[in-house]
Amino acid sequence: MSPASRIAEYQPLALAALRIMTALQFIEHGTQKFFNFPPADPPFDNLMNILGVAGFLEVVGGLLILVGLFTRPTAFVLCGFMAVAYFMAHFPVSFWPVNNRGDAAISFCFIFLYLVFAGPGAFALDNRRT
Repeated sequence: MSPASRIAEYQPLALAALRIMTALQFIEHGTQKFFNFPPADPPFDNLMNILGVAGFLEVVGGLLILVGLFTRPTAFVLCGFMAVAYFMAHFPVSFWPVNNRGDAAISFCFIFLYLVFAGPGAFALDNRRT
């Protein structure tokens, strides 16, 4: 067995690690909006707008991705959400992602796009559904 074949055996585990860690970071953005945890400076005080929708998608979508339930459709929605977020909030500030603080939005967008095609990997509730 070649080294590439041996390492390929761990692909579902690596995909699960990517899915789980991405979800935990994504959820954190929502908990910051809703619960001010971790503390934001300044805290979000009015969520009866697009930030409330964003927080909802971050918490609920992040939890679904975390447990690997409805991974592909959820990742599809979150991928689009992150693309819209980038072009609405970050791109108008500057063309360069490092200057407009949109690095995370771009990364989330493409990780979610990958999950649409790759699926959830190991340790996912989707693997138990028939």
